[in-house]
Amino acid sequence: MDIAFTVHLPVDTGSIPFIRGLCRQALVHLRIERAVIDEIALALTEACANVVQHGGDQAQYEVEVAIDDRLCRISVVDNGEGFDPATLPQQDERSPLDGGRGLLLMQALVDRLDFRHEPDGRHLVTLEKRLGPHPPLRLVDPV
Repeated sequence: MDIAFTVHLPVDTGSIPFIRGLCRQALVHLRIERAVIDEIALALTEACANVVQHGGDQAQYEVEVAIDDRLCRISVVDNGEGFDPATLPQQDERSPLDGGRGLLLMQALVDRLDFRHEPDGRHLVTLEKRLGPHPPLRLVDPV
């Protein structure tokens, strides 16, 4: 079974738990492993929080969710001021007060994270997470 939906949300903090819960329910319905659901929900929370924090004067943003038996793809689209993730300090250069920790968290939680600035001014963040079994870890004996 596939589930796909698009939601237009107001740029306010109340929209974040709403879309997180909606996405979580879709994943639960598809019987996705709870740990994977939690990782997707947290990454989605961070992406939406970035829109709310950096969105500027825009009134709404959009979240597109597409889930099939092997992949969850979520795109968060806004017309706000945005920021360039390439300008953030590297992980080892950040102090605890620097921004950008949400980006590091999203990178750690999903299999693919993509940022795009479209010619029409839209900012698009795409999160992809595999839903099927991950390849088994191979332990290497020390020599």
